[in-house]
Amino acid sequence: MRIVILGSGRGSNAEAILLAQSAGRLGRARVVQIFSDRPDAGILALGSRFGVPARFVDPAPFKTKLEGEGETRWIAAIRACEPGLVVLAGFMRVLKPGFLEVFAGKIINLHPSLLPSFPGLDGIGQALRAGVKVTGCTVHYVTLEVDAGKIIEQSRVPVEPGDTLATLTAKIHAAEHALLPAVIARLSETVAE
Repeated sequence: MRIVILGSGRGSNAEAILLAQSAGRLGRARVVQIFSDRPDAGILALGSRFGVPARFVDPAPFKTKLEGEGETRWIAAIRACEPGLVVLAGFMRVLKPGFLEVFAGKIINLHPSLLPSFPGLDGIGQALRAGVKVTGCTVHYVTLEVDAGKIIEQSRVPVEPGDTLATLTAKIHAAEHALLPAVIARLSETVAE
């Protein structure tokens, strides 16, 4: 299964996927391309490190979504990779109907909470402020409604009495780095290209 990773930041989840691939733990999946909407994103540096093509694709004209000319550029770039799965790994843009239709059933996202609780921005902070005893992370299919697609799998993380935003974030990131590659490996065994 050909995997394309989209990211906007430093790429720690993409790195976890690529490390799993290097260790032979990504099942029948293979990362064939990394794309970022930011030319200075750390995720792009992973390309040369892991021998995977990585490039910036201009998302203009909008700052928070893919629409219009930007969406057209992104669809063309991803479609050229013939992906079996598009993985959002810290991709900070809202996807619109045109994009979702082209890659229907092939886009997954990782969210730092146990959905449906705490969707949207700052899932970890939301959970901490709510005083929950358990939070975690979720891999789900992407739909028009933000963080509302079918849940594929979740990993639970206990919230300890002394946890701060920093300590809870570190625990959730560790859970994410284990969960996302494992889900991709499982999907690669069941999803046809």
